[in-house]
Amino acid sequence: MKRELEWIQTVVPDMINVLSRRFLILKSIRNDQPVGRRSLAAKLELSERALRTETDFLKEHGIIDSSKSGMSLTEDGVLIASGLDEFMDQMLTLQATEKELTALFGGIRCLVVPGDSDEDEAVTCSMGQTVNEILQALLPQGHNIIAVMGGTTMAAVAQSLDSELTTGRDLMFVPARGGIGERVDVQANNISAQMAERTKGQHRALYVPEHVSEKTYEPLLREPAVREVIEMIRQSNAVIHSIGEAIPMAKRRSMSQTAIDSLKQKGAVGEAFGYFFNEKGEVVQKLSRIGLQLEDLASMKCVVAVAGGSSKGHAIAAYMKLAPSQTYLITDQGAANMILKG
Repeated sequence: MKRELEWIQTVVPDMINVLSRRFLILKSIRNDQPVGRRSLAAKLELSERALRTETDFLKEHGIIDSSKSGMSLTEDGVLIASGLDEFMDQMLTLQATEKELTALFGGIRCLVVPGDSDEDEAVTCSMGQTVNEILQALLPQGHNIIAVMGGTTMAAVAQSLDSELTTGRDLMFVPARGGIGERVDVQANNISAQMAERTKGQHRALYVPEHVSEKTYEPLLREPAVREVIEMIRQSNAVIHSIGEAIPMAKRRSMSQTAIDSLKQKGAVGEAFGYFFNEKGEVVQKLSRIGLQLEDLASMKCVVAVAGGSSKGHAIAAYMKLAPSQTYLITDQGAANMILKG
């Protein structure tokens, strides 16, 4: 519902502000009724003229009553104010959190869903639904090539996309990096195929290892099937990726204990695109991998980063220091609270 209101606001500017202002008026009247217009205006820091405009509207619609002793809620007003309590409190809290994160990350647009995905898997699905809405708003009509990363979060995102995305669009999903070596269900190849199936789009697979030696790298790039997909990846206008914690990601990639100890010594907290970085957003190690490189994101028109859970707070905050300015971060309240607490 919160996301729907945000998109409606694009069509009806100021809707959220008007709704928030009128709800705060109702809440204040309910707490202090009967209350005079002058004292209410002072409490809400509104001019008496602005308050009069709003209260006249509420009175006209039978939501408040006005008498010599002051304003009070009607029966309908009590029901409306009570019914909106939980929704508005959550919406206003999330809205404030999004603004704080956006300011903290230098203007990178942040969208926060309620809950903590560390504690509730349904929260990850909510982030996936938000990805679907963001793509609906950002992807241009016509041909789009969307590069996608692997991982458990991305697998949940794939299940949240729907066929409305292909209305007026021709979607091609490609794996952003080589991914053979992980569990099959979370490989980028499999996730791009799922996204194509859910949206009735198309996909191409990239059958190369997760990371390879320099000696192996060059011959693979000469393979026609690999070269074709690499070219598509380079032409992609959108990317969807997650952000991982450094040590769990290193273990998932079966890195040696020596390499893991090295990452710990270097203070690695997060990973994305095969790049491990510390809390300052400095890259401390990079895996040689075929496909999209972190620096390629600068030319992408649509970059969507999806990561949640309080456990990922440090990794997300660190990655945002590397992220291009056109990034949309989709996270949850658990991660957001952890980040804002520093």
